[in-house]
Amino acid sequence: MNYQYENRITIDPEVMVGKPIIKGTRITVELILRQLAQGIAIQEILENYPHLEKEDILAAVSYAADLLQEEEVYPLPTAPYGKTKTLTR
Repeated sequence: MNYQYENRITIDPEVMVGKPIIKGTRITVELILRQLAQGIAIQEILENYPHLEKEDILAAVSYAADLLQEEEVYPLPTAPYGKTKTLTR
């Protein structure tokens, strides 16, 4: 299911250093995703942040999925004998 996030997520360079946040809060999309990744249930996040709605959390996930969909991956050539090259600085 595709959840619309345009009305729920905003980016403002003056708020949270321009990270995407839930509109009207200082809660970043990153924070929500990290909590979900840690296994924290949506209901628990909503209890911890009562001004959030379930749709805000779903919008954060949808936003992240759309960013990943746009990501371009460029495979590195492999070294001889199947060893993978690594880039170092």
